Amino acid sequence: MHINWKSWSHVTKLDPDKHLTPEKITGVVTSGTDALMLSGTLNVTRENMQELLRQVARYGLPLVVEPAGPEAVIVEGIDFLFVPSVLNSQDVRWIVGKHQQWVLQQEIAWDRVVPEAYIVLNPDSSVGKVTRSTCSLTPAEVAAYALVADHYYRFPIVYIEYSGKYGDPGVLKAVSESLDASILYYGGGINSAERAAEMARYADTIVVGNAVYDQGIDVLKATVTAVQ
Repeated sequence: MHINWKSWSHVTKLDPDKHLTPEKITGVVTSGTDALMLSGTLNVTRENMQELLRQVARYGLPLVVEPAGPEAVIVEGIDFLFVPSVLNSQDVRWIVGKHQQWVLQQEIAWDRVVPEAYIVLNPDSSVGKVTRSTCSLTPAEVAAYALVADHYYRFPIVYIEYSGKYGDPGVLKAVSESLDASILYYGGGINSAERAAEMARYADTIVVGNAVYDQGIDVLKATVTAVQ
């Protein structure tokens, strides 16, 4: 079955390092979200990634693994592997480096790989700290990264990541206006229908993660309704 990931408007991100009851997992997969992304920054291992995959695999939703590093890459039982390069990282390993190690370690199912150009904008987030991202950027500077990603490197996805913090819609608007071919993802602080709708004005796809754990399934469902 062909899955068109470019048509998704709502993706739910689940963290292998966090726990959900079977009831909450059922709530997530029946929420109307277009796909599940299994992704985290801290304490992500092949083992806990596989355990989360086992919990969600039987429901039939499209499944994406977004690995934090080569050690968390799994492809069995998933539809896509979304692989980030953090363009505003001060550590080149997060732009290209981890990726070379991954290719050295295993044979790659390239037909499932979708590269992501990440621009991380919350300096207090785990991903911001781990990748040493330069987050104090103006909208024009963020849009310039997006232009490079789209027109120079030809990334299929540009991902604006505020990771736990609600971002600046003006930044997302500037990025949206700069893109031509890349699909625009937004993630960070979407914990209400209003915020989902505001960011969906500019993003092709919004990603909801922390709200699943902090606010619950009703809020997740409200964000789905707001964008679909």
